[in-house]
Amino acid sequence: MSYFLQNALIVLRQLVMLYLIVAVGVLAERMKWFPENVAKRCAQLLMYVVAPCIIVRSFLVMEYSPEILRNLGIALLGGLLLHGLGIAITWHAFRGKKHPDTDPVLHYGSIYGNNGYMGLPLAQAMVGDIGVFYVSIVVLTFSMFAFTHGQFVMSGGAVRNPSAGSKGITKFEWKKLLLNAATIAVLVGFPLFLFRVPVPEIIRWPIDNIAAMNTPLAMLMFGTFLSRTNFNSMLRNKKVLLAGVIKLFVTPSIVLAALLALRADRTLLHALMIPAAAPSANNTVVFAALHDKDAGYAAQVVSLISLVSIITMPTMIALALSLVG
Repeated sequence: MSYFLQNALIVLRQLVMLYLIVAVGVLAERMKWFPENVAKRCAQLLMYVVAPCIIVRSFLVMEYSPEILRNLGIALLGGLLLHGLGIAITWHAFRGKKHPDTDPVLHYGSIYGNNGYMGLPLAQAMVGDIGVFYVSIVVLTFSMFAFTHGQFVMSGGAVRNPSAGSKGITKFEWKKLLLNAATIAVLVGFPLFLFRVPVPEIIRWPIDNIAAMNTPLAMLMFGTFLSRTNFNSMLRNKKVLLAGVIKLFVTPSIVLAALLALRADRTLLHALMIPAAAPSANNTVVFAALHDKDAGYAAQVVSLISLVSIITMPTMIALALSLVG
């Protein structure tokens, strides 16, 4: 068996285990035990409580070393490159005005990946705590871009002010850029890592246990969105297919080439290829709803691209691991 195939099967095995939890989420939604409105509430719990805990925990369990600090710098460059490339590649792809309710959804979904809900649990499962450590930096860059460029894309060029009515326009909400959950978690965790600050068990234990909720809750929640997707109509939509190709093949291929040029080690490369190859972000649906776009369409786009990623993610990650030996 070739080295590439071995790597692909290892990654696929991890994805299959996660998607078995997704299947439970689909079943729970169909049985009305875990309906979509409950899943949306859980998304807020994941965003504001669970994900910050897993990010902080990743900094607490890492031992400081110059090599890890260097790799953090590469992870930051990788995150900036990942989102910068997405913006550049999609600049003209989804700028038409014929479909103002759906084109911004495709534009956003072709750039912003599921780094938190899928990237963090996959990193934990495939690479361990150090993988979460590196992916946390990519999540930080995601927040930087999503709350600036992402809002600009989804709003059609301006951010709406709900208090001013449907025509109200305001500037970027810079507080959300600086005071979002991921940024705060990194700002809390990084000094603890850098200065090796001891954290007492009475604080570590709650953080560890809340962080442990991330993988099962994220996958169950994703299953509820996947449950109602009309895959036949989505597969006939050329723009959806274009968004998928950009998100799952084009951008991760360029990121892989850049990481190889930077001589990222095997562990770092493995960790960073997870967010690079991740499908469209779940918060594509949230942003669509906030900016009066077609949220149902957004959910179907995210679900379809996520389903295809079961094949593409193992392929891209296995290719990366094979190239570094």
